[in-house]
Amino acid sequence: LGLVITFARPISTSAAAAAMLSHLSFAGTLKDPSLLPSAGGGDDEHGKKKTFAVTDPAATTKRIEEGNDVIARVVTMGRDDAKKAIDKSSAALPSWRDGTTGAHRASILSRWSSLIQQNSEDVARIMTLESGKPLRESRGEVSYGCSFLDYYASEAIRPTSAGGGCVAPSPFVASDGSPRGKVMAVQEAVGVTAMITPWNFPIAMITRKVGPALAAGCTAVVKPSELTPLTALAIKTLADRAGVPDGVFELVTADRESTADVGEEFCTNPTVKKISFTGSTPVGKLLMKQGSDTVKKMSLELGGNAPFVIFDDADVDQAVDAAMASKFRNAGQTCVCSDRFLVHRSIHDEFASKLKAKVEQFVVGPGTDDPKTTMGPLITADACRNVKEKVDEALRADGNAKCILGGEALPELGPNFFQPTIICDVDTDTRLWSTETFGPVAAIRPFDTEEEAVELANDSSVGLASYFCSTNLSRAFRVAGKLETGLVGINEGIISTAVAPFGGVKESGLGREGSAAGIAEYLETKYIFINY
Repeated sequence: LGLVITFARPISTSAAAAAMLSHLSFAGTLKDPSLLPSAGGGDDEHGKKKTFAVTDPAATTKRIEEGNDVIARVVTMGRDDAKKAIDKSSAALPSWRDGTTGAHRASILSRWSSLIQQNSEDVARIMTLESGKPLRESRGEVSYGCSFLDYYASEAIRPTSAGGGCVAPSPFVASDGSPRGKVMAVQEAVGVTAMITPWNFPIAMITRKVGPALAAGCTAVVKPSELTPLTALAIKTLADRAGVPDGVFELVTADRESTADVGEEFCTNPTVKKISFTGSTPVGKLLMKQGSDTVKKMSLELGGNAPFVIFDDADVDQAVDAAMASKFRNAGQTCVCSDRFLVHRSIHDEFASKLKAKVEQFVVGPGTDDPKTTMGPLITADACRNVKEKVDEALRADGNAKCILGGEALPELGPNFFQPTIICDVDTDTRLWSTETFGPVAAIRPFDTEEEAVELANDSSVGLASYFCSTNLSRAFRVAGKLETGLVGINEGIISTAVAPFGGVKESGLGREGSAAGIAEYLETKYIFINY
C-alpha cells in the first residue's frame, strides 16, 4: 500500500498472552519462544487460576498413559472474563472506529500479516503440535490466513469499507421543479463483535473474521477452540507487536465446560452487535436463538456434507486429483471436504481403482514428521471412534457396501489415528452418507443420469460446498446452477480463497466471509438526507 506505519503503542511481548498461558512444554523448539510467553505456573499471580490442558493429537497411547501428551496449560476464562473482554473492547471502540483512518488500519493489518509470515515456521509448528495436521498443511494455512489480512488491508481504504457509500439522485422536488437535497448512504462499523472459531483452521478462521472486522473499524473479542488455543495466542502476540491497540483484538480462552457460558455471554450481552461463528449446525442454531433477544447481526458458517459428482465425460485423472485434495486434506476434517462421491456407472470402477492407488501412497503419522507424513491424526479419540462407528454401520447396512481400502483405526500409532478409507456402494440411508463425516473416509456410489446425480447431491439439509467434474461446458453451467450449495468447484477440489465469498445455504449458515462481501458483514448502512 506504500503507507507509513504508526504504532498505537510500543512493540512488546503480549502481557495478555502471558496471562493466559501457565505452562508450555515445547518452548525450546521455537525460534522465538516469546510468541507463547509462559506466566510461570503457580509461582505468579495467575498460578491459582484454573487451567485446561492442550494435548498433542498425535500422542501415542503410552505417552497419554504417562501424561506426556500435554503440551501446554492455558488459563480457563469464563463468563465474567468474557464480559470484561467485551467491556474492554467497547472502551477501545471509539478511538479505533472514529480516531483512525482506513489507511492507518490497513497499515496495521499489513504489518500483522508480515509478522506472521516472518514467524511462519514457529506458527506452523505450534499449529501442528495442537491440531495434528502435517507441517506442510500448517505452512499452507499460515499463508492462507495471512491472505485475509492482506486482502482486508486493501479493502479498508476502498469505498466498500467504513466511510464509503453512495449518493443517489434525489426524488424530491423543489418548488421550481429542480431536484431538492442530497440522498446519501454511508457505511459505518457495526461496533463490538464477538467471534467463536473452530480447531481445524486455528489461524485462518481467526484472520478471516478479525481481518474484515478491524478493517471496517470494529473491535473483536475472539474465543478460539479449547483444542487449539496456542495458535490464537501466538498470532495475538504478533497482533500486539504490529500495533493493534489494546482492547481492539481480545482473546477469551475457555475450556469445554465454560465455552457454553462464554458463548451465551457473547450472544446476550447488548454491547456486542455482531456474532461470527464457525462450527456445527446445532450450535449455530443455539447461538441464533440466544442472540435473538438483542437482534444481533449473525455470520454463521456451519456444517456441510459436500457431494462430489464425476460425470461420464470427466477427465478421470483430473477427477482423482481433485478428489484427493477435497477429501483427505487435514485427514478429512474440514467443513468443505467431500463426503459423498457420486460417480457415473460407466467410469465408476476406473475412478475407484485410480483413487485407491493414490490413497495407498499416503503416509499416516505425526504431523511433525516432515516431510514424511502426508496425513495426520484426527483431533480426538472420540472423533476417531465416531468415524469407526459410521464405517462399521455402512458396511453392515445392506450387505452391498464394500470397503476397498482401510476401514480401521491405527492404535499402534495412537488412539486418534485412522486409516484413509474408501467404501463403495454406500447406502444413502447410512450416517456415513447422510451426515458430515469429518474423517478420512470416501463414500462412493454410482449413478446413471445427470438428473439422478443432481437429486442425490441436493438430498441434504445442508448446503455448504459441492464439486463436480465434467469437460462439457454446457453441463458445467447447467449443473452449477442446480446444485443447492453456496460454493461450487468444477474440476477442482480446493477452491477457498480470500478474494471469493465463502458461505452456505440451507442449514449451512448465514452470511459470507472473504471478498468484499466479507467486510459488508461488519458494516451498517446509514441513510442521510440533506435538504438545502
